[in-house]
Amino acid sequence: MPQTPHIEKHFTAGEVVRDIVIGMSDGLTVPFALAAGLTGAIVNTRLIVVAGLAEIAAGSIAMGLGGYLAARSDREHYESERVREVREVKEMPDEEADEVTEVFQNYGLTADESAPVVAALRNRPKDWVDFMMRFELGLEKPDPGRAVRSALTIAGSYVAGGMIPLSPYIAFSTAHRALYLSVAVTLIALGVFGFIKGKFTGMSPLRSASQTVVIGGTAAAAAFLIARWIS
Repeated sequence: MPQTPHIEKHFTAGEVVRDIVIGMSDGLTVPFALAAGLTGAIVNTRLIVVAGLAEIAAGSIAMGLGGYLAARSDREHYESERVREVREVKEMPDEEADEVTEVFQNYGLTADESAPVVAALRNRPKDWVDFMMRFELGLEKPDPGRAVRSALTIAGSYVAGGMIPLSPYIAFSTAHRALYLSVAVTLIALGVFGFIKGKFTGMSPLRSASQTVVIGGTAAAAAFLIARWIS
């Protein structure tokens, strides 16, 4: 009797989702807090829009640059650790072999059970280094294009998120009316964003949506109160 082939489906876009979460979360809260704080001091929505757009531009550049530098730092750290592992495998093979055995022991294998694998790795230096990088240090080889992609993803998500709370100020000339609508659309956007994030990450979408609304709403409210107090 033919068997149905077993196909595993795993979510592999964790870094992209993380970048979107970083950019979108800040984009939804920071421009909202700025616009809301200015609403108490400025009646002219045009000035609020100009200030909001300037903040979105500056914020997206700063966030994107931060993502770029973080990804570059991860890559440089990986490369420096790999150079060290290559040297240790070459100069201290017995000590490194003991470390491989210890890794397998952490998974419940005895020294005798892991011995054939250790011996095989000693004859394959590159695979040995790859093994040590992943299972001893917990480091995965970074994607060479990760830094630029991370910067663009975070910056783009920040712009997309920032335009949501600012859009009512573009549509309405009355600042306080725009503020009420901005609060509503921002909370809805946080809920939708959290729901979609839950679908991608395997978390309950409703739970993810509620958490995102509560956390994002609390952050936005705190930022709003601070901005109002300062203004």
